[in-house]
Amino acid sequence: MDKDKILKRINDILKIESSAISGLKVTRDYIDAIELLLNCKGRVVVTGMGKPGIIAQKISATMSSTGTPSLWLHPAEAVHGDLGKVTGQDVVIAISNSGETDEIKNLLPTIKRIGAKLIAITGNIKSTLAKESDAVIDAKVDKEACPFNLAPTASTTAMLAIGDVLAIVLFELKGFNEDDYAFYHPAGVLGKKLLLRVDDVMRKGNDHPVAGEDDLVKDVLVKITKSRAGSATIVNREKKLVGIFTDGDLRRWLGKEGNILDKKVSSVMTKSPKTISSGSLAAEAAKIMQGFSIDELPVVDENYFPLGLIDIQDLLKAGIA
Repeated sequence: MDKDKILKRINDILKIESSAISGLKVTRDYIDAIELLLNCKGRVVVTGMGKPGIIAQKISATMSSTGTPSLWLHPAEAVHGDLGKVTGQDVVIAISNSGETDEIKNLLPTIKRIGAKLIAITGNIKSTLAKESDAVIDAKVDKEACPFNLAPTASTTAMLAIGDVLAIVLFELKGFNEDDYAFYHPAGVLGKKLLLRVDDVMRKGNDHPVAGEDDLVKDVLVKITKSRAGSATIVNREKKLVGIFTDGDLRRWLGKEGNILDKKVSSVMTKSPKTISSGSLAAEAAKIMQGFSIDELPVVDENYFPLGLIDIQDLLKAGIA
């Protein structure tokens, strides 16, 4: 194995692939396609056979996740009933390098009868597909990365780039923003940061130890232990938050006075602790906790009644901190 030759070949392939994108002709045909997509009242149906079909799946997925409802249609299955998924309100994007793929050509008469608009992404703008389409985007490349110029490589790279162009321009024109993106990606990191609220992750009920300010430290410790928490929220007689008693408070006072178990918790707690309001983003809680180097953060309502407790470990598990 000649490593230098292999490295040279890798470099050559990457140049061919990048040239496939940089060599694409950007014409007003893109505008025609984008106008059709922007005015689409239904869904964007993306279809292609073989390797272009795989690219079609990715384009459809990108559009769906960026605010343009889309589905992928297998052209062979389409003529056996799946064309029923297509309506006259839809826009169909058909991808074929030659523009003469039988499975794609077989769809064209029915798509026309249904009334859906048709966009072609093809390497042959004089093909049957191109002639039957309402908008045509030229995806022609000089050559494939395959040494025999046969396996779809550079051509599919160009198709993928064109699909990304359409999807991204669309979401920009629609005013799609981070909140919208998070809505469609609730399990992703960004989705969690923009959607997850403190109420979703806070400890409450039996998992949230609450003690009165006149309770003894030893009794508060029992509550903390039973709840398997790292602190207790301390309230006054009106049940409003006045402090928090943490493991750190315990260690600090033990270093000062030794036995503090029979002291009132109000004498050793952290008074007027940092808090966060119910309904706030969990990401904001993480920011406060990191900024003040604290591991617990009480959640309060508008009247300062404690509703729960955020523990840094819960934020870590949720992928926020």
